[in-house]
Amino acid sequence: MKDKEVLLKIHHLKTYFPVKRKSMKEEKKVVKAVDDISIDIYRGETLGIVGESGSGKSTFGRTILKLIEPTAGEILYKGQAIHQLKGRYLQNFRNDMQMIFQDPFASLNPRKRIGSIIEEPMALQLTLSKEQRKKRVIELLQKVGLPEDAIHKFPHEFSGGQRQRIGIARALAIHPEFIIADEPVSALDVSIQSQVLNLMMDLQDEFHLTYLFISHDLSVVKHISDRVAVLYLGRIVEIGTKTELYTNPLHPYTQALLSAIPVVNFDTPKQVVPLQGELPSPMNPPLGCVFHTRCPFVMEKCRGERPALQQQNAEQQVACFLYEK
Repeated sequence: MKDKEVLLKIHHLKTYFPVKRKSMKEEKKVVKAVDDISIDIYRGETLGIVGESGSGKSTFGRTILKLIEPTAGEILYKGQAIHQLKGRYLQNFRNDMQMIFQDPFASLNPRKRIGSIIEEPMALQLTLSKEQRKKRVIELLQKVGLPEDAIHKFPHEFSGGQRQRIGIARALAIHPEFIIADEPVSALDVSIQSQVLNLMMDLQDEFHLTYLFISHDLSVVKHISDRVAVLYLGRIVEIGTKTELYTNPLHPYTQALLSAIPVVNFDTPKQVVPLQGELPSPMNPPLGCVFHTRCPFVMEKCRGERPALQQQNAEQQVACFLYEK
């Protein structure tokens, strides 16, 4: 990936949320939702983000879009620090980045017709006439596989898969380059998921999009992603190409996640990696390696030192003392 253009560069990103104290004597506490993430996102790729619920996936995505202000760190978009953007420059940034939300019904205004929902961001961000906006709305609906007369209907008149198609059309309305898809198919029937994923892949090729695809479903991530980053308690424990990560997982947490995927071929024995206990609280993460409380290969060093994310081979990085050189 070294020869590819970096669209988004993230340095030591942290997003902490203060916890309300019951009394003034109580010690101040924070929830470490995103805890020191550094990663590059390349133009035209799909970077999958996986992890258990509570690992910080959605907060990471929302922080990139400035829907949540970071506590520390730096986000560079095309070399420009996002936190420094104001006024017209911030508006241009908003044009370039959009989001597809998890719940296609909750993300659409039930009191507005579909035409108005898709047209609204154009009216705010683009200098188009009313007729030009209507023409683009119809074009986008056709792109996502919906009929022209959908512009006159309300969200409740569509199925879940159709509503997510509407959400995708709205995200494309103002010509973005980068789209964050936060669990976009988790609320859909399995039979519809592949249709929406294939649609997103076709649109990516047509509009030259870059995706950050957030999901807890490793099978879905495998289908759409070029690279995959595994999050645990707000930290990346492994990142690599889809092929390498799924065929040769290095981190014990990645191995445990992959071993939990159901298999159809029962004749082939499957190695199951035990994963004990629950995800620790991000308000009080373990010292050292955050995974050591559940790791079957834990060493004494893991309890006191935090492993850095190191290049293990040409296509994988891992944060684990098992691979210390």
